[in-house]
Amino acid sequence: MRVLVTGWPSFLHGEATAGDVLSMRVVRSTLTGAGFACDLAWSPGFRPGELSLDDADPAAYTDLVFTCGPAHGEQVRWLHRRFAACRRTATGVSVLDWHDPAVSGFHRVYPRDAPDFESTVDLAAFAPVEPAPVAGVVLAPGQREYGERRRHDEVHDRLRDWLGSLDCAVVEADTRLDTGDWRKCSTPDQVLALFARFDVVVTTRLHGLVLALRAGVPALAVDPVAGGGKVSAQAAAWRWPAIVGAEEATGPGAREVFDGWWRWCLDRRPR
Repeated sequence: MRVLVTGWPSFLHGEATAGDVLSMRVVRSTLTGAGFACDLAWSPGFRPGELSLDDADPAAYTDLVFTCGPAHGEQVRWLHRRFAACRRTATGVSVLDWHDPAVSGFHRVYPRDAPDFESTVDLAAFAPVEPAPVAGVVLAPGQREYGERRRHDEVHDRLRDWLGSLDCAVVEADTRLDTGDWRKCSTPDQVLALFARFDVVVTTRLHGLVLALRAGVPALAVDPVAGGGKVSAQAAAWRWPAIVGAEEATGPGAREVFDGWWRWCLDRRPR
């Protein structure tokens, strides 16, 4: 018996949500724990280079499991055609119409919700989870006062590219207050409360550094001003070593520098 686990994150034109991926993880964990060989299929747009539905040979599998999301639409019906020789099961799905070929094409269906059916807890609630750090990212505005010494665009491009490679939850934050936008903090106390919940703050802004350290959270500070500006001056005042200059942040070894200070900050995050 060999099982191919699929879901909406498997489709090229599907959607990958945290709930979808966690549900697929539950199915894989359950099957492998029971001793069954199991593969997961991913959209090449979501996880390029990993097994895709087009690459998965239907003859290599005895079973296909589809999990999470609605059992509905042409892409689900296509699964039935491509993997017609497999025993097909849907689990943890929403059923809108039991007579829909996308639903009736499965040999067995275990819905989380369906007409005339008692709802069950979504599978994502039972998924094994690997801890991930939370990084607050606070980037400075243009700061035109620094004139030709400004390196904000280059520094921020390098930081964004590097942040995208990290295994962490990234939360964009701002020290600017706004009483008219629910997405922004409206008081400094709210900003401090937010910062206190981060594991690390990555910032090019002076108060991103100051408020992180005040909250007891390590900060990876990057000065976006060539030759050093107020971020470097504040790091010196705090005697805080995790400061990267604009020249180093835009140089050829920037990623290694960021990685080194990131690990250093993680070792000092609040417990």
